[in-house]
Amino acid sequence: MKTGKELVMSAIRLEKTERVPWVPFVGCHGGYLISKGADEYLKDADLIVQGQLKATEIYEADGIPVAFDLQVEAEALGCDLKWEKLNPPAVSSHILDTKKLAELKVPDLNTARIPIMMDAAAKLRKELPETALYGLITGPFTLALHLMGSNLFMEMYDNPDGLKELIKFCTEVGKVMIDGYIKAGCDIIALVDPMTSQISPSHFREFVTPGCTELFDYIRVNGRLSSFFVCGHALKNLEVMCDCRPDNLSVDENIPLDVVRDICLERKVSFGGNLRLTTSLLNGTPDKNSIHAYQCLETGGNNGYILAPGCDIPYETPVANLQAVAGVARDSYKREIAGALASKGETDEENLFDMSEYGRYDKVIVDVITLDSEACAPCQYMVESVKAIVPQFEDLVIWREHKIKSPESVQFMASLMVKNVPTICIDGAIKFVSVIPSRNELIEAIQARINKKLRIKIRRKQAKVIILTDGSEDSDETVDNVETAIKELGVDVEAVSMNDPEVAKSYGVKKFPAVILCTSQLKTWAEVPEVKIIKEWLKDLS
Repeated sequence: MKTGKELVMSAIRLEKTERVPWVPFVGCHGGYLISKGADEYLKDADLIVQGQLKATEIYEADGIPVAFDLQVEAEALGCDLKWEKLNPPAVSSHILDTKKLAELKVPDLNTARIPIMMDAAAKLRKELPETALYGLITGPFTLALHLMGSNLFMEMYDNPDGLKELIKFCTEVGKVMIDGYIKAGCDIIALVDPMTSQISPSHFREFVTPGCTELFDYIRVNGRLSSFFVCGHALKNLEVMCDCRPDNLSVDENIPLDVVRDICLERKVSFGGNLRLTTSLLNGTPDKNSIHAYQCLETGGNNGYILAPGCDIPYETPVANLQAVAGVARDSYKREIAGALASKGETDEENLFDMSEYGRYDKVIVDVITLDSEACAPCQYMVESVKAIVPQFEDLVIWREHKIKSPESVQFMASLMVKNVPTICIDGAIKFVSVIPSRNELIEAIQARINKKLRIKIRRKQAKVIILTDGSEDSDETVDNVETAIKELGVDVEAVSMNDPEVAKSYGVKKFPAVILCTSQLKTWAEVPEVKIIKEWLKDLS
């Protein structure tokens, strides 16, 4: 019987395997297993070793990453990090905001936290000779975004040559990391480039393909296997990713596994994925995870497929859920039970919110649906794009992030019919799906909604001015003044002059001239309002 390492290597080489290998992508979750926060865990090689060894043991892993931290290289190049206990760090400052590319130097293996990762890799290699060891590096495009920030997307149009120079620099950084992980004994080098899901295939070919292809060739020449990790709605880029010639492609739940299978196998690339991170692993039950693992195994088959989650496993993922996946992956009897459960179908459908009234608030609401902006690079930069422009609308716009690590946010996501993360919704309408909008695109979308809302508000609240007159000089002057005021303000208000004692009496007018401002506001239509709602309307009149 093959070892776990041999199974993983065989699957990546597109050889038929006796069973599908199982590789849990344990990152900061390893800290959870040994009761250490990510802010401590990812700074200490010995803690990383303890956590990954425990994960390998209790999850019966055939392969394991050294760590899952896409900020190591950015930190080594001078970016500041924001640390959290429950997530890997996030880049909080971009070095190219204050320095020029020419001032940056490719770091060596002794810079910042790079030696911590290499030390952990060497120690894990010694402790896990029969387990496939993955060394993860940050892909050139994602690293470039860390260094430059979201201005990178404008550079694609305004300064493509400059951006290509930056990505070439990031490719050289990748080679340093590859050398280090190979020296430490890693079997597979995984290039993790999640931000590539945010661009079109043509931009991918122009800006991503050259650097990634060079790195995969470099890995191959140095006698190791490679994998290309990407998260988000990357379906449009699957073919161009395969064209970069990785040995393996690993995706998350945003892409149907059968589609990944067919595209990859046609191009002689092995594939992995796509266990659901939040709805199943983090918030599901052992039975739900058993069913989902069974479905993945049935779809993936045992020729070139690796069962794995779509990305870094969330910190507080219940151990029992991952053990349920491991059981189905490794035990034929448990797989048979999961198959029986799957045949009954899943019955835990979410109760959806009633969104029929959503977006009728006076202010425009921008909802950003994310995995977690503190743990997911595409989510981080989508949130940053919203935060950057909302202040210019002052108090007309409010925004909020919905991290689908919580059941409530998953329910909200389903209620808006959002299928992929990250996604931006404006007043409940899906606007940007897994694509970070440019500053101008986002401003235009929000402004269009503000304009539409203003027109709706005008239609709902009509006003007119009644001038009660008696033909006197004062009455004529009052009429003139009202009409002049309306004209100078440019407001859509009707002015009506009348001499009607009954109308005057109804308003309590005892002497002319008099000016009465009347407004009417539509409160409801095509429905019977509840008493409590009508009471709230009436309070405004008292």
